[in-house]
Amino acid sequence: MPQILTSDLVLLDADLGPVKESVIRALAARAADTPRVADADGLADAVLAREALTPTGMGAGIAIPHCKSSAVLEPTLGFARLRPAVDFGAGDGPADLVFMIMAPEGAAETHLAVLSRLAGSLIDEEFTSALRAAASPQEVVALVERAVADEEEPEEPAAAAEGRRGIVAITACPTGIAHTYMAADALKAAAERAGVRIAVETQGSSGTKRLEPATIADADAVVFAVDVDVRDRSRFAGKPFVQVPVKRGIDAPDELIAEALRIADDPAGARVAGGSGADEAQPQASSRSIGGTVKRSLLTGVSYMIPFVAGGGLLLALGFLLGGFEIAFAAEGTSLSTAQDVALSTTLWNLPPEGLLYYLGCVAFAIGQASMGFLVPALAGYIAFGIADRPGIAPGFVAGSVAGLMGAGFLGGIVGGLLAGVAAWWIGSWRVPVWMRGLMPVVVIPLLASIFASGLMVMLLGGPIAALSEALYGFLGGLTGTGAILLGLLLGTMMAFDLGGPINKVAYGFAVAGLAEGSPENPAPWMIMAAVMAAGMVPPLGMALATVIDRRLFSLAERENGKAAWLLGASFISEGAIPFAAADPLRVIPASILGAATTGAISMAAGVTSQAPHGGIFVFFAIGNLLMFVVAIVVGAIITALAVVALKRWARRAPQPVAEESQPVAVAA
Repeated sequence: MPQILTSDLVLLDADLGPVKESVIRALAARAADTPRVADADGLADAVLAREALTPTGMGAGIAIPHCKSSAVLEPTLGFARLRPAVDFGAGDGPADLVFMIMAPEGAAETHLAVLSRLAGSLIDEEFTSALRAAASPQEVVALVERAVADEEEPEEPAAAAEGRRGIVAITACPTGIAHTYMAADALKAAAERAGVRIAVETQGSSGTKRLEPATIADADAVVFAVDVDVRDRSRFAGKPFVQVPVKRGIDAPDELIAEALRIADDPAGARVAGGSGADEAQPQASSRSIGGTVKRSLLTGVSYMIPFVAGGGLLLALGFLLGGFEIAFAAEGTSLSTAQDVALSTTLWNLPPEGLLYYLGCVAFAIGQASMGFLVPALAGYIAFGIADRPGIAPGFVAGSVAGLMGAGFLGGIVGGLLAGVAAWWIGSWRVPVWMRGLMPVVVIPLLASIFASGLMVMLLGGPIAALSEALYGFLGGLTGTGAILLGLLLGTMMAFDLGGPINKVAYGFAVAGLAEGSPENPAPWMIMAAVMAAGMVPPLGMALATVIDRRLFSLAERENGKAAWLLGASFISEGAIPFAAADPLRVIPASILGAATTGAISMAAGVTSQAPHGGIFVFFAIGNLLMFVVAIVVGAIITALAVVALKRWARRAPQPVAEESQPVAVAA
């Protein structure tokens, strides 16, 4: 068994400052004095970034701040028994027992399993009482080693299991280290008290041992104690379920077990969606806020739409490169483009007079047009999927296709997808006879939801939305001079504001949606795409450059992230700047916005175009005015780098009180 705690990482009855940041930084500094941790500041920043997601105060005087970080070289624990106790966000008061769990980015499953067993032990009152009574660091180490000893969990005898109701549960938290396993152990203990069989799948960092299909089939209900999406949720289709944050699985496991049994006995209770079971249409979205559901659904639609557009856009650009711009024009005497007409009427054995490259260009362009034709249907279909799960896909695709036929475009796809999703969700909530349940997800929901959503689009909404879309793109197409520069500033700001979040995706989705409308006579959509892509490349490139300009301002983990950010930025992956923003948002995000907005303005002013929706510098062949595209990115990256360096040097955070290294630590007698 790997040793994760040593006596030099144990502090007993220590005063480490009045706030949790000072405690975390003191424990990180102590760990950095050992060969296990390379950088105290990088470790502390990673723990504080995790702390910002969910407070790690567990109640009963216990806190478990934790993280994965490249600053950690070997899975490690730090332990402090605090005098006085410090607030870590628990509802019942401050914590006097603090375990700081430190895991490397690529920790082996063996080590992570040890950490998970420790997290589970923290709900054991006998264990925590022994920690409070320990007289020496060596005694604490011995207690921890016994707690994490690798013992197989005894299987319940078949005779004992007979006649008992059964529950299955999933626990998961963002890092998958502590809360995941504490919630699992708390639910097991609560189920034992209630006389209920339980099997728990921990979707954590130490690997996932999946529940057996037979175990799921025999369960009366499912408990999802999670802060992240459940992997392969459709396995539980049709099962009664209750879903809560993972921390409630720790704080109120008895109430959760009781609630799961109550829902199992309630014919109107929530059922897990997905799969082809009779209750597939039951929504899990019912417990979500309307705003949160709409936001997640829009992001789902955009994420599923992007592969269609990425492949299609690159094929269009390749077609132009090989065949020339004239292949996009209408073929004489047909309703097809020249490319489509050539691709459909000729073959490799019957080449057109223009030759092989022209023919290949036409084929690439025709395939790209077909791929781009799925843009609005895919967007609408997967928006509906985000609301109503699988039953929403068919009516969403139909509504998106109708929006495309009516010229309602991107806006019509959004409206159609939302209508189809809400309709499928509502119809799926109907209580129907048993004989009809099997028909609901495959016949009734697609039929009625398609009639509702597409009917509204055809008879009422499609025309006005089409007019609005036409006016919007006409306005954008007419922007020149100052108007175009202001649009570039706005798009650049949106791309850097949340680095891949909803605002970033709105700007990107707007650009992608107009891409198919671009042409040599109407280059405005291509200009918008270029401005969005160039601006989105700036934050990671700017952060990478800043780590080169002044390495001392960045932790070891950030300097390592900076190396990766060069490639991420060049590939147009704005999320490459997220590690920097998570650790220091008040300085990184304004600096990113400043550089990205400048890049967007330069790109629009110079008339740079992009026929590709993604790929960054690697799709250079699809960029018009490549030199100014590169200039705009370089200028923006330099501005971002200089701004973040200046802010880190002169806009410093107020220091938090931390115990001096030389300060003696009192040890209980």
